[in-house]
Amino acid sequence: MYKAILIDDEPLASMIVKEFLEQYPEIEVIQVCQNGFEGLKAIQQLNPHLVFLDIQMPKINGFEMLELIDQPPSIIFTTAFDEYAIRAFEQNAVDYLLKPFTLERFKKAVDKFLQQQAKQTDEQEKKEALEHTQSLLETASISPQQIDRIVIRENNNIRIIPVEEIQYVEAADDYVRIVTQAGSWLKNRTMAAIEKQLPVDRFVRIHRSCIVNIREITRLHPHEKESWMAILRNGKQLPVSKTGYPKLKAQLGI
Repeated sequence: MYKAILIDDEPLASMIVKEFLEQYPEIEVIQVCQNGFEGLKAIQQLNPHLVFLDIQMPKINGFEMLELIDQPPSIIFTTAFDEYAIRAFEQNAVDYLLKPFTLERFKKAVDKFLQQQAKQTDEQEKKEALEHTQSLLETASISPQQIDRIVIRENNNIRIIPVEEIQYVEAADDYVRIVTQAGSWLKNRTMAAIEKQLPVDRFVRIHRSCIVNIREITRLHPHEKESWMAILRNGKQLPVSKTGYPKLKAQLGI
């Protein structure tokens, strides 16, 4: 028996999915949620095998909700999202269903999930499934809905940080540390993924371990051979690598 959760702010859409799932006695719908906060709580508490997830929802969208889950379950998108996003996620999610979808199309998606579950018989296959999900999250980071904010989980709370408040981001082992005037927070992402999410006209990766908001820079100082230090308005000094310096100069127009 596989446990499924439906997350969609449209009750009619959830009702259709639930009705279609009656064709699959091996899949049990254990909860229906109407927004990302409800969905996050349900996934953390109930550990479903499968989630039918809408993208455009109030409060936080489907992508942002997935970012807050350490090991997301299998995801089938049920969405009216535009085509470029569908193409981006096609190789990562179990499947996507473009609303309105037919029962036949729905069955193809669910059958794909069941086939994947049947193949995941050893630890290596499970690891690959998680890596595919992580790839989905990193691709999702460039959604237009997310370029103006970063969502972070703090224990049982969720913090939404507008990107204009970010002073810099630095690598911290398997995490990134996002620093603002109000404080700093860790997020389980790679530097490459967070770099894609930040607006390129305001943020520059000046070092392999550091991304800076160029509006925070007050001056540049020579440091060691072929390297510089960026001095921020708060007095923080950040290293600028040999490769990062040309990119920073271009952004600053110097």
